[in-house]
Order: sequence, then C-alpha cells, then structure tokens
Amino acid sequence: MENVAAITFDVGNTLLQPWPSVGGVYAEVAGEHGVTVEPAVLEQNFINAWNTPREFNYTKAAWSGLVDEVFAGIANLPPSETFFDALYERFDEPATWRVYDDVLPTLKALKQRDVRLAVMSNWDNRLRNLLERLDLSRHFEALFISAELGCQKPDPQIFNQATTHLGLPGDRVLHVGDSEREDYRGALAAGFQARWLRRTSSSILGGEINSLTQLIQ
Repeated sequence: MENVAAITFDVGNTLLQPWPSVGGVYAEVAGEHGVTVEPAVLEQNFINAWNTPREFNYTKAAWSGLVDEVFAGIANLPPSETFFDALYERFDEPATWRVYDDVLPTLKALKQRDVRLAVMSNWDNRLRNLLERLDLSRHFEALFISAELGCQKPDPQIFNQATTHLGLPGDRVLHVGDSEREDYRGALAAGFQARWLRRTSSSILGGEINSLTQLIQ
C-alpha cells in the first residue's frame, strides 16, 4: 500500500456475506412456498450456476434466470413462476446479510489515517438502500454500483469512473475484493493498486490478503 490516497471495496464476500448462506436463504423461502430441499443442495447448485460462464448484468431478470437454474429438477414449477419475487425481496432485507467482523474496525482505522473510502461493486439497484439500512453507507464518500453506472468489473470503465469522481490517478487508489478476475486483475489492468481478499486461504501470496485488518497493519 504505497502512496494510497483512497481505497475502493467490493461488497459481496468482502464487506458482507449472505446469512446464514445463499443455500440457507433459498431453502427457507422455498420452504415457505411448499418446496422442501436441503440448504447444502441449493448452495452447491448456486455455486455451479454462478460459476457457469455467462453474461450476467445483475438485473432482476438475470437473477430470475439464475435462480431457475438453481432449482432445476427440484421444484415442479420454476421459481420465476412462483416464489422468485419473495426470494428477491428477501435479499433486500438487512437481516439476510452479515457484516464481516473485520469491516468496521478496518474502515474506522483507515478513516483515522485520512484514507478516502468508496464502494465499487457489481450489484443491482438494491445495494444503495441495503448499505444504508446496514449503517455502512456513512463510511464511504461514494458508491460505484454497476447497475447504476451501466458497466461492471472487470471493465475498465467502472474503474475510470471511480478515478474521475475521486479526482485521483489510478495508481493512488487501491481496490480490494474477493474475485481474482473482477477485483484483482480488473483493478490492476485499470492501473489501480489491488489486493485479492481470500478469506478462507491459510496461505497467501503477494497481492493477497485473508483479512481486511491487513490493510491497517
């Protein structure tokens, strides 16, 4: 972190995680609509669907298609025809998300060091309100949200919009996130400094961290 004037943070699996898990939330909502399935099954189905290469633009329609894939062969009718709206609304609720324990101490310490803070996330139009209700918005001077900007990581456009708004060259901005492709390599390609957050890794290499607290050490 040399000559860093600002840090932009990814959100999902960086600042927040679904609680108790994506599969857990999916199973709960499905159960409320007469579909019984183990959370672990839905969790794995979600991982498989999420990791299938596709153009995903974070619209409600895109989420609907993904959820239908997760429940393929499980529900008699696809969620898009039954309970998808309820599931979509559930992920708009603060109770569905957990802020990682290292987030607030790190943000407060960085603020004390006069580091400017912002969010840069591939997310839909629910994010701004969600961060407000989780009392996180006040820690950031700007929120760069893909659904609002019409571009998403790793596209250099979203990084360029951040540097323009912040009035800083890319090499003075550090981006932190959990995706190697979108956050780490995307940021480096755009001329940012970058850290790849790998929370579950016990062995980290250069450019990697496994806790946000390492940003203040």
